[in-house]
Parts: sequence; structure tokens; C-alpha cells
Amino acid sequence: MFEVIKTEDRARRGRFTCAHGVVQTPVFMNVGTQGAIKGAVSAHDLKEIGCQVELSNTYHLHLRPGDGVVRAMGGLHKFMDWDGPILTDSGGFQVFSLAGLRKIKEEGVTFASHIDGRRIFMGPEESMRIQSNLGSDVAMAFDECVENPATYEYAKSSCERTLRWLERCKAEHDRLNTLPETVNPQQMLFGINQGATFPDLRIWHMKETAKIDCEGYAIGGLAVGEPTQVMYDIIDAVEPYMPADKPRYLMGVGTPSNLIEGVARGIDFFDCVMPARNARHAKLYTWEGAINIKNEKYKMDERPIDPQCACPVCRSFSRAYLRHLFAAEEMLAMRLAVLHNLYFYNSLMARIRQALDEGGFGAFRAEFSEKLGRRT
Repeated sequence: MFEVIKTEDRARRGRFTCAHGVVQTPVFMNVGTQGAIKGAVSAHDLKEIGCQVELSNTYHLHLRPGDGVVRAMGGLHKFMDWDGPILTDSGGFQVFSLAGLRKIKEEGVTFASHIDGRRIFMGPEESMRIQSNLGSDVAMAFDECVENPATYEYAKSSCERTLRWLERCKAEHDRLNTLPETVNPQQMLFGINQGATFPDLRIWHMKETAKIDCEGYAIGGLAVGEPTQVMYDIIDAVEPYMPADKPRYLMGVGTPSNLIEGVARGIDFFDCVMPARNARHAKLYTWEGAINIKNEKYKMDERPIDPQCACPVCRSFSRAYLRHLFAAEEMLAMRLAVLHNLYFYNSLMARIRQALDEGGFGAFRAEFSEKLGRRT
């Protein structure tokens, strides 16, 4: 399932094998929340921009069209016409973001749909059943993502509950994979580390989570408002206790610099809505830093977004044209911008993998970590 091919300090170059293919790691997973990348980007486009793993959202697909519909249509791969690996998150983050609309109990969470207000219950077993219906390659355990800052007492209680929920997820996931009608009986389960910004809780929870045999482990509950250095400090605290022979996933992170720094700290998998969301607001990434394509100075700029980029947008269109599309509020503006940013992120990970292959990741980090975090 997972093989560490090479290391450079704590950075890892690996290979992850699942039912729908082989993933070269470190990898950035492109977020298609409802089975589509926001910005009119299809599964077919993902192939062209170098995407290896598509990520969809359990909560949103459960609400519409309904996981039963997706199952009846042959599973999420067939539904969205994507033949590569898919990871589905558990819905936990979305449920817990509905702070005023949900009630947590040991059994699970009752919450109000953000679409029509109807009351819905989701617990570990329900999350596993939904993800099994979707047929993803990796299902994420149902967890509680607490707000930062959180009190120590609440974070501790939440960690304990998340651990009990993981045990229930594991039992139900194993049961579902044995059923003859299961969409993807090779579906894997990743456990999630929580503990807010308390290093001792994080370490305790990771130790206990690692005792439950999952195919991979994630660090959740970060990049939700805490300072960047605090996030790095938590990764530094947790990483030594993550099984070395299993993939490590940092959920919801992040900027190009965050990805480089995460790899340096031993992380293998990343995801974030940031590249697509920023693209829709005209913030585009280049190898010299980010630009705002709406800026007046690009009005007559014949250059591509990034002269170093080989994406389908940079091969064909100028900065002036992109700026015009945004100014005219054309839908094409968002599509082209999202394609470029996702290509950039996938290209960034490819260059990180190449640097690790060649033993030059340290030099790559020194050159690009700070540079890619600035605006040009």
C-alpha cells in the first residue's frame, strides 16, 4: 500500500498504491467538494493539469445528490468520470463548522442542513456507510475538529471521543468491506489526530490513534486560525509518533510555502481549497510569488501568467486577456485561473518529488519556501 522510497532528513519520497492507481508522494490532492472543482473544471481537466488524487466531501454529497444516488450510479468514480484515486473526508469538519446548528452526543452529531434546514444525524457508522456508498479509495474517520483556541478540558474530552469514534469507524469500515454489494471493497481507512494546539494532547492522541490499525494517519484541526509557526510546532511534536510505514496526511493545508515546510516535516499528503478559491478571486501563483491579475499594470501585458509555466492557460493566453476576463466578469476567467493555480500546485509537488529523488530538497526549500510566500 505505501512504500517510502527515499528520505532526506525528515522529508519522504514515497509511493502509495490503492484500488484506482499508484500515487507518487508527496502529493497535493485537488479538492472537488461536490464531485467537481469549483470554477468549471471537470475530471477530464484534472488529467491535463497533473492531478493524481481527487478529494470529495462526504457531507455535501450526502446532502445532494445523496450518497444513495451516487451508489446507484456506480460510485463516485463513474459518476464524475474520474478513474484515478479518490479520497473522501468524513464530513466532520463541515458538521462542526455548523456551530450554531448542531448538537454533539456520544452517538454522533445531529445538525441542520445548510441547504434546507432539515435535521440530519451523522455518527461514525453513518459516515462510513456514506463513504462506502461513494466508493472512494480512502475514507477518513469521523472526528471532531475543535475550534482554536479551545480550552484544554474540552480539547481533551474531544480527543477521547474522537478516539472512541475511530474504533467504531474501524469496526463498521471492516464490516462494509466484506459485503458483496460494496462499491469498493478495497477502500482504505485513515485515522485522524486531534488535540487543538496542545502538544501533550496531540502526542497522547497520536500514540493512541496509532494503536488502531489504519492504512494511514492524518493531522487534523490545524490551519483554522492559529499562527503558522504554531501549526509547524504541532507537526514537529506529532510526526515522531506517526507510524513511519504509513502515509501521513496534513488536512486542509495550505499555501505553497506550507506544502514545502510540511514535506520538510515528514508529511506525504496535502489538500486545500486555497489554490482554486484564490484563483476565483484573481490571485494567481507563479514561481516568483503570487500576483493579482486584476492589477492595472497587466492591462497591456502580453506575457503568460508565468513564463516558467507549461499549463494550458500559460501556453495560450496573456495576462492582459486574463485581466480582461475578470474585469468583464466572464465565467472563463475563473476557469482559466483555477486551471493555472491547480497546475502550479501539482507542478510544485512534482518538483519537490524530483528534488527528493536527486537529493536536493534542502536546496529547493531554501530557494522557494520564502519566495513562494510573497506577492510580486
